[in-house]
Amino acid sequence: MIGFELPGGCRLRPLEESDADELVRLVDANREHLRQWMTWVDATSNTREERLAYIRRTRRQLAEDDGFQTAILDGDEIIGIVGFHGIDWRSRSTSIGYWLAADRQGKGTMTEAVRALTTHAFRGWGLHRVEIRVATGNERSAAIPLRLGFVEEGVLREAERHGDHFKDLRVYSMLAADWETQEARPG
Repeated sequence: MIGFELPGGCRLRPLEESDADELVRLVDANREHLRQWMTWVDATSNTREERLAYIRRTRRQLAEDDGFQTAILDGDEIIGIVGFHGIDWRSRSTSIGYWLAADRQGKGTMTEAVRALTTHAFRGWGLHRVEIRVATGNERSAAIPLRLGFVEEGVLREAERHGDHFKDLRVYSMLAADWETQEARPG
């Protein structure tokens, strides 16, 4: 089973159906914080049934070997989500998406979570490329791939729809050889 212990004391594990009510509460408590960057916040009703459907999709994704989504746990409390959007096995590439409760930011948790998934992509699956896309203006989210040594490749103009307008997305990438070189460096 997939699971990761993070250096700061948090851990990652696949979502379970029993997480549905907690996810509803977490999304509701962070709706304003998430709304500006996450297109799904206003596109879903955030009911228990909607969260269950999402969790079931993530379980199918894991079963079909097409990546996975994990709950970020601090103790037994879910504080965010991090996972792979899917895997392109032919090109040996994937992308990572993430969000964290507003009151849990700034502690390095998401950086460590993304580090764990990036390492898994390269060492566990033997992938060649990991990509992260971040809406322009979302500096906190963009700091994560930069902190981990991802390369900023450019901007996809108006690439993601947010309600009645479109946002540009910055593209960051890491290649397996670069990750191994970087991870081998001391400190």
